[in-house]
Amino acid sequence: MFQLTDQQQAEFHNDGFVVVDGLIDDGTIHRLRDAFERIFSGRFETGVRPDEVNWQVGESDPAKTRQICNGWKADLTIAGTSLRADIGEACAVLGDWPGARLQVDNSLWKPPGAGSIGMHQDCTYLPWLNPREMISCWIALDDTTADGGTMQLVRGSHRWKPSEELGEFHGPADHQALMRTAAVREGVDDPEIVPVVVKKGGGSFHHGWTWHGSAPNESPLHRRALVVHCISSDACFVPENIAVGTGPIYGRYRYQDSNRMDESFFPVLWSGNGERTRWLDAYA
Repeated sequence: MFQLTDQQQAEFHNDGFVVVDGLIDDGTIHRLRDAFERIFSGRFETGVRPDEVNWQVGESDPAKTRQICNGWKADLTIAGTSLRADIGEACAVLGDWPGARLQVDNSLWKPPGAGSIGMHQDCTYLPWLNPREMISCWIALDDTTADGGTMQLVRGSHRWKPSEELGEFHGPADHQALMRTAAVREGVDDPEIVPVVVKKGGGSFHHGWTWHGSAPNESPLHRRALVVHCISSDACFVPENIAVGTGPIYGRYRYQDSNRMDESFFPVLWSGNGERTRWLDAYA
């Protein structure tokens, strides 16, 4: 079980992120790597296709970072990490929420030579959510290096003005361009960019308005990561904004006569009153 220290919580609130060790063990890492092989080859254990399949073997550009969203619906090994109560609790504590539900997970695989991911703020994609808040847990499945395309976070940028510009996500020529434009607006001449350099099993938590992205992988090593994106257990849909950001994808799960979020698709991982979506432990 993972638990944040008081010092780590203070670092998060000051910097907009905190780098941590020991999120998963070696056995889990090996099982998740096998699961990545399956889902990026189109083998979905549960028979359910993930919500976003952005890369498949033999079909997609090998120069792009591989990404699948909501792999937990397709593979029970991925579900075993994405649905963890302790990760949900950590996100709820950092977000000052009564509880945390899973909005989406990301399976990311950046092989040697793969291109960049444009810097962005996660909450820019979420105008269809109220509250428009997110806390993310990024878990490395490989040792990371500064030149290996690891995630880069901009210290203190969670306090900048929110951006509504989505920009180019996969493989932009300058992955920092949008962030640097935002920095100029903030009067920040030299934004501090921090690469997440950790041993496999480590990772980070970051705020939904923290600018982040990644450079091309210039190392000979693969860089795989599983990201668990959490929102408040009180979150609900904003129907008038459902066509913006990722709303067209996840808005399909909205009731026609209600804005509430169904636990079948956005399960509650942890809550302060002890409630957790009842089927999670049996499923994962």
